Amino acid sequence: MPSLSPQSISRTIDVSVLNQIAIVLMEPKFPENIGAAARIAWNMGLSRLIVVRREEPDREAMARMATHKAVHLIDTMELHQSLEKALAPFSCVVGTTARRGRQRILEKGPREIVQEISPLLPDNQIAFLFGPESRGLTNDDLKYCQMTSAIPTAGFSSLNLAQAVAVHCYEIYYGLIHAKKDITPAPKFASTFELEGMYTHVEQALLEIDFLQAKNHSYWMNNIRQFLSRIRLSSKDANIIRGICRQFLWRQTSLEKTNHKDKSS
Repeated sequence: MPSLSPQSISRTIDVSVLNQIAIVLMEPKFPENIGAAARIAWNMGLSRLIVVRREEPDREAMARMATHKAVHLIDTMELHQSLEKALAPFSCVVGTTARRGRQRILEKGPREIVQEISPLLPDNQIAFLFGPESRGLTNDDLKYCQMTSAIPTAGFSSLNLAQAVAVHCYEIYYGLIHAKKDITPAPKFASTFELEGMYTHVEQALLEIDFLQAKNHSYWMNNIRQFLSRIRLSSKDANIIRGICRQFLWRQTSLEKTNHKDKSS
């Protein structure tokens, strides 16, 4: 039986699962880094590039770094001014960071992250979020993330944006395509759009009962987000929680109106 060449083997691999994954760049300062990210992503079979930026970056600078092979990713990339809108369709957001802190989700290495997201595909869309070159992702950016990924280094953590994208794209491609194992697919989970709507109502309900106060408001909401992220809510779950909070808020408003009317009479 004739052996297959590496080229024919690669053609038999189903890479469609990679279409569910997007590289999201938050406020990149240099358009060249966007172009480099496009070139890296396309080399690893990824075709979804999203940029969150107030101003449209210079196309020529991006295209030069992307090269003619990946310039189509520059032409088809999504540009958003809001991170929340950019992440709206995604059921799982992986924040990439080297910063540590008490309020941050416990990070894992890119290889571990890829193993964790494998069961989520192909029924869930996944975003890998990269922060600005100067500061990385803030706690406010990371509130949208269910996981965080940190690249292990030999004590000198100073990778630039393009290098961080390259490491993660390689691990995604290798882990999902070449080292793919038999896994039990996970169900479809709630999207960021659905979760943010739920969190808004949860926050309003907790403010109504004075559980959240000005001094520790963000701290407790971050903890609540992390707790619910670990549970992995479906769309139905998120709608149930949101419905309970809405009903509670409606009931509170009705009681306040009744009390006000009684006092006035």
